Amino acid sequence: AMYHRGPDGRRLWISEDGNVALGHTRLSIIDLEGGNQPISNEDGRIWAVVNGEIYDFERIRGELREKGHQFKTASDSEVLIHLYEELGLDAVHQLRGEFAFILWDSKTKRLIAGRDRFGIKPLYYTNQNGILYLASEVKALIAAGVEAKWDEESLYISCHLGTIPMQNRSLFKGVFQVPPGHILVANGYDHRLYQYWDFNYPIDDDHQFNLSDEEAIEKFRNYFEEAVNLRLRADVPVGVYLSGGIDSCSILGTIAKYRGTGVKAFSICFQDAVYNEADIAKEMAEFASAEFSPYLVTSEMMANNFIESIRHSEILSINPHSVAKFLLSKHVRDSGYKVVLTGEGSDEILAGYAHFRQDLLVYGKGYKNRELSLENLFKSNEISHELLISNEFTDDDNIIKKRLDFVPSWLQQLKLHSLRIKAILNEDIVALFQDNDPYKVFLDDIDIQNKLRGRHILNQSLYLWSKLSLQGYLLSNLGDRMEMSHSVEGRVPFLDHKLVEYVTKLPAHLKIRDMTEKFILREAVRNVVTKSVYERQKHPFVAPPSAVIKEDPFQKFVCEYIGDNINKIPFFKKQKLEEMIRNLPNVKEDERKAMDPFVTAIASVVAMQQQFGL
Repeated sequence: AMYHRGPDGRRLWISEDGNVALGHTRLSIIDLEGGNQPISNEDGRIWAVVNGEIYDFERIRGELREKGHQFKTASDSEVLIHLYEELGLDAVHQLRGEFAFILWDSKTKRLIAGRDRFGIKPLYYTNQNGILYLASEVKALIAAGVEAKWDEESLYISCHLGTIPMQNRSLFKGVFQVPPGHILVANGYDHRLYQYWDFNYPIDDDHQFNLSDEEAIEKFRNYFEEAVNLRLRADVPVGVYLSGGIDSCSILGTIAKYRGTGVKAFSICFQDAVYNEADIAKEMAEFASAEFSPYLVTSEMMANNFIESIRHSEILSINPHSVAKFLLSKHVRDSGYKVVLTGEGSDEILAGYAHFRQDLLVYGKGYKNRELSLENLFKSNEISHELLISNEFTDDDNIIKKRLDFVPSWLQQLKLHSLRIKAILNEDIVALFQDNDPYKVFLDDIDIQNKLRGRHILNQSLYLWSKLSLQGYLLSNLGDRMEMSHSVEGRVPFLDHKLVEYVTKLPAHLKIRDMTEKFILREAVRNVVTKSVYERQKHPFVAPPSAVIKEDPFQKFVCEYIGDNINKIPFFKKQKLEEMIRNLPNVKEDERKAMDPFVTAIASVVAMQQQFGL
């Protein structure tokens, strides 16, 4: 079931008493010949399997050898076992990278499962009939005999928020995730979760930041360049995903600065000019003397691959951008590459999206010409409107306002969008969860007192957005799941935890300066990107909505797919769905654009229902 995550090898270890089994499918990137897993320590007492990459492992291995540890391989994964011998559970604090692992200690009869700080690599678990199952993907748990059922509450909440806000939940009943920055410890009696890391922002009134702009930019550049260079370590070629945005361009420019010419840069192209970034990406590739590899993704291609992309993501999608990444990853693999650096996470730490600027304008202090700035924000962010609040903006006395004392613009807009989908949910599921306010559920999962109170309004919005969308949507539908569907490992320099820990200390004006987003990144990489990239505003990665293409193949597919399965779709009113898909081609373009996300989400429900037999 997980062959796609590791086609280069498959091994299994079972304990002598038959109580523990570890399996591993390998994508060989470091120590191609000797890095097979599961792997053990010198006396066979500790066994482990690791997915992902642990960076700076050669330094760690050298220090452990000085303490007498003997290594069997030259792989990064083996350092985990010896760190555990030295430090126990504190070993996880020494790990830097994108990883999920399971470790068995036969002496203490303890199983330890850990996940990286941001949830870049997935890790699911369930306990059924006295057996604890863990896997990188839910489909592997199902293959192992776990029954596939909808988690109705998770789906209901996901319909309102676009993703599951509870970081330990999935759309499958009884199947949970080890949350980002957590370890799970299990013995013969129970299992418990422990948080070992979370990003945190300083309390605004106590915040002392004594660096000048130049010093802060230089320090950011050093952290960023280190994060990029660490992620170039591989025994296979490393490429880069390249859009026309400053995130991926800054990665390519930094690679070129240290590695020189010839880096392979892979770009998605769309037929619609508003959404196509090929020209500016090509200009950047030429500037960096990189090998430019554009890949045209058509609406028809997205329609033909939508179902398969949902099978890999195991969550709902609100835009076919996930299918575009699915197809790009196939192109990368077909080109002979299996490692790429990618720009995910930059917007979440550096306030890249337009809705962060709106929050700053609406709730921040000291902004002159506020109304004019809001008007300009809308005019210059044509494809970001779905998370911006129009002039009818209201921060009414709802649960969000009561709990936070403000309503982030993107959360208010999600609340408005959810009214559409709520109108077509059937009476049974609405009655079942009528007392479950999805926004209350989301906020209940946040430590508001210790993570938000007293923080700058921008940092509060950043923290909430990251907790909702980063692991729950972006790193799945646009990250690991789409990349690993074709055996490609995505590495994410912007989510290097040392870089993030520095960024959280930055004052707001170094993230947004005079309504220019990601100011500190722009200045740090100014010399390694083109002028066009340096000056360009954020352009979110979305595929063209079906409303912008006449007789769009993807819209036709979605309507037919929902229509053909109308009697099999749970949770929704049949008559309302029929009316929606019948009328969709005839409604005005702006209305169709607004409807696209939840129509795509309903098609995702159909795909999951079919693919997993839910």
